[in-house]
Amino acid sequence: MSDHYRSALVVGVGDGLSASIARAFAKAGMKIALAARSVDKLGALAKETGAALHACDAADRGQVEKLFAALDAAGAPDVVVYNASYRARGPFTELDPVEVEKSLRVSSFAGFLVAQQAVRRMLPNGRGAMLFTGASASVKGYAQSAPFAMGKFALRGLAQSMARELAPRGIHVAHFVIDGGIRSARRAVPADAPDSLLDPDAIAQTYLHVLQQPRSAWTWEVELRPWVEKF
Repeated sequence: MSDHYRSALVVGVGDGLSASIARAFAKAGMKIALAARSVDKLGALAKETGAALHACDAADRGQVEKLFAALDAAGAPDVVVYNASYRARGPFTELDPVEVEKSLRVSSFAGFLVAQQAVRRMLPNGRGAMLFTGASASVKGYAQSAPFAMGKFALRGLAQSMARELAPRGIHVAHFVIDGGIRSARRAVPADAPDSLLDPDAIAQTYLHVLQQPRSAWTWEVELRPWVEKF
């Protein structure tokens, strides 16, 4: 792993899946950079993983360009994970257009902005990986959740289009459908259903496994769910 991918940027970092991804990548020997709108609560994670912290609103083109320019000083990352999203819920006729627009900007347009900057730096080297975190809503639009489905459907379409265009040029693009709830400090596993939530560390291992795939057998999409989850 350390001979193939040496550095990773995770965008949209909190204390859940993105933190697990950062830990897994750091343990695999990669140099880590973490980006979020606010990095105030990421100090412990940065210390644990040896990561550099970058404040960045991924939906702001100027801030994304500034982020990658800062990363260029130490060498652009050859792995980039886009993990940010935003949800707006409610009856369709009552949805606030401002909130809907924000959901689309964060869940998909920002993913495009990050990916474009990342790929521009990967292509001259003929190698790199761009990973996108999806959700159940990437393939199924739920009632009263139209904005999230719109954003996640768009992100999946972006990943699929990029994979077809960029795989022949050495860039591994993959989309992860996280089909189920993820265990966290705020979301404990129910005592009567011990396997009903995804373990974020287990999900992170799948991200790592995708990076380890030989290019003769790349996958562009993986679905992950607990074995008891209906789908």
